Amino acid sequence: MRLNLKEFSKKQRRIFNWWRFEADHYDGIICDGAIRSGKTSCMALSFVIWATLHFQHRSFAFCGKTISSLKRNMLGELIPRLESLGFVVKNYAAKNYLDITLASRTNRFYIFGGKDEGSSSLIQGITLAGVLLDEVALMPRSFALQAVARCSVKGSKLWFNCNPDNSHHWFKKEWIDKCKEKRLLYVHFSLYDNPSLSKAVIERYKRLYSGAFYKRFVLGKWSNTAGAVYPMFSRKKNTFSRPPQRFDCYAVSCDYGTVNPASFGLWGKSGDTWYRLDEYYYNSKEEGAQRTDEEHYQALEKLCFGKEIEMIVCDPSAASFIECVKRHGKFKITQGKNDVISGIRRVSDALRSQKIKISVNCKDTLREFSLYRWDERAGSDSPVKENDHAMDDIRYFVTHFLKEKTDSFYVSAVDR
Repeated sequence: MRLNLKEFSKKQRRIFNWWRFEADHYDGIICDGAIRSGKTSCMALSFVIWATLHFQHRSFAFCGKTISSLKRNMLGELIPRLESLGFVVKNYAAKNYLDITLASRTNRFYIFGGKDEGSSSLIQGITLAGVLLDEVALMPRSFALQAVARCSVKGSKLWFNCNPDNSHHWFKKEWIDKCKEKRLLYVHFSLYDNPSLSKAVIERYKRLYSGAFYKRFVLGKWSNTAGAVYPMFSRKKNTFSRPPQRFDCYAVSCDYGTVNPASFGLWGKSGDTWYRLDEYYYNSKEEGAQRTDEEHYQALEKLCFGKEIEMIVCDPSAASFIECVKRHGKFKITQGKNDVISGIRRVSDALRSQKIKISVNCKDTLREFSLYRWDERAGSDSPVKENDHAMDDIRYFVTHFLKEKTDSFYVSAVDR
């Protein structure tokens, strides 16, 4: 096994060296900071090397928010790297574990997802010699604590990495702020700590984000959300009065409500841009009467009149309305994804890159863009639950129709 540490940055080398020269001082390591700063790939590789050199026939764990995201974001790059260094990796994908061997030393690495409070039960009972929690700030506290409690083997170490969240986050307060008393090495990364990132790529990331997301993902700071959710929204850049003459396809997004307002948006795609051409917005409190599923459906048909709709993406909680649409058999309909913070980030990207534009006739949508704000009283990132119905349907739309693209570059300091 040959690993040329000279090609890594100073902080990346620290990830490889801490357990060699500082093991007596620390029970684990925390790496946080900017996205694409090179912390994750180095930590995963160092974790396996450390485990292999110190243990034989022991169990370890890789933990991510979900098993699929962990396999995609970490293991997909880690396994080829290990094999290039002489490791033999047997991937038991159906059983979610890896047997990793170097020379005569073999250990087992289990793969766990910690997406919700119920996930902590999945890792109970196992005995581990080490655990790596990737994007630990996205996991529930109960899962992380259960994973840590599983590490009872003598010499076991804890490995954490994440991008920053709000300053009140449980991991920030209980682990980073108390890293010294917990005997944990804390290493903070910036974009400049990854030698493989070009200046052009770093500048692109700086352009992509603003507000709290810029502070977290680019500057690597734990910061609170405040003010407007979409400060980048511009009536000059993100609205239109005259739509293109031709559209490639049409779609609809729905946030459904009976007591709360219902908001439907009609979208047309021209080139690489989606145009919100028209809206249906019904506020029963202002109108003084609630509408039934069937009445909302008739409004949907009116909104879509004369258009061939590719798909309707709908509020996932609107089960009765979804069934109503299916019963009529005219439109294809699917449930939208309700990951609020991820969705807001993607809508922000779409606004900044002008991938979505709003008709000046969509008065309620424009009103909500000007009023939609972060809840500064909340202990975690969440918008105020007011003036958010068009905002929700746009979030469902962007998450479904504007697919995220994987960057073509490989985030590491060493050529693959």
